[in-house]
Amino acid sequence: MSDAGVYDPHEPTNRAVHRFNVGLDRAVLRPVSKGYDAVVPDGVQTMVGNASDNLGEPSNLVNRTLQGDLRGAGVALYRFVVNSTVGLGGIYDVAAEFGVTADDTDFGETLHTWGGGEGAYVELPVLGPSTTRDATGRVVDAVLNPLSTVMNSDQKTPRTSLKVADRVGSRARYGDTLDSVLYESTDSYSQTQLLYLQNRRFELGIENEDSYIDPTEIDTEGF
Repeated sequence: MSDAGVYDPHEPTNRAVHRFNVGLDRAVLRPVSKGYDAVVPDGVQTMVGNASDNLGEPSNLVNRTLQGDLRGAGVALYRFVVNSTVGLGGIYDVAAEFGVTADDTDFGETLHTWGGGEGAYVELPVLGPSTTRDATGRVVDAVLNPLSTVMNSDQKTPRTSLKVADRVGSRARYGDTLDSVLYESTDSYSQTQLLYLQNRRFELGIENEDSYIDPTEIDTEGF
């Protein structure tokens, strides 16, 4: 199916996973994020996010290269080298201060560049909304990052901890918006789906107006 609509052939399963994810958010992620935000200073949260993002730059480098974007690959390499050294392991985004800002990508975007279709909408346990293409990309990205091959198990543990802390911090930063979608909307599944697809298609530069779905035009009164 084209990117112009919502293809959701697995809706019953997706909704079940969504209910699980909302329950997990309510019981664990939401309260933990509130505690994290209350205890950890904003500056430290920024450092954690910077360090986590820096560990993703090698993956950006590989994906930009696969996409044929040599400029983007150069940006990723520059940012990783500068932030890993002058930025003290990435806790400071010195590259951005030099005018070279982040340009994140992933293997899902690489597949899009190669002509891969979006596929069906899927909601993944814990990880949340995705598509067939992006879910495949997540699996590849897990092993595509060169750091995955050079880090030993002891080094991978703090890397994972940084990712978890960064996700908790993100949940805290966007708490009001997420709470509105998950707990205040008429149908949180549809809202989550629509917002994800809108944002993802925008990231991929899909400019067809039909590709964008206005949540205000969706009738959710029947749910």
